[in-house]
Amino acid sequence: MDSLSEFLLVVGMALVTFAARYPILAFFGRLNPRPYVLSALKFVPPAVLSAIIAPSMLMPEGALDLQPRNAFLVAGILAALIAWRTKNLLLTIFLGMAALWLWRAVMGAL
Repeated sequence: MDSLSEFLLVVGMALVTFAARYPILAFFGRLNPRPYVLSALKFVPPAVLSAIIAPSMLMPEGALDLQPRNAFLVAGILAALIAWRTKNLLLTIFLGMAALWLWRAVMGAL
């Protein structure tokens, strides 16, 4: 793929993303939603993130894998514990990735 095609692809993706999101945001910006709607919307990002992460963590090879050799599961559990205790996103990401790499190295050596 040449540079012009890549550039046009990125511009096209940006336009599609903008076209899909802007009308909703423009419409929602004119409304005065009730407090229970605003409080419910706070749960959307964690729910979407969980829906993305959980299958990758629990089924890295396409089937349920709850064994200790599953580095994604071990690192995910450790990252969840770090996030719960510290409430520090950067520390959670750093230590979670370090745990993943370390666990993969240890399990690969066995």
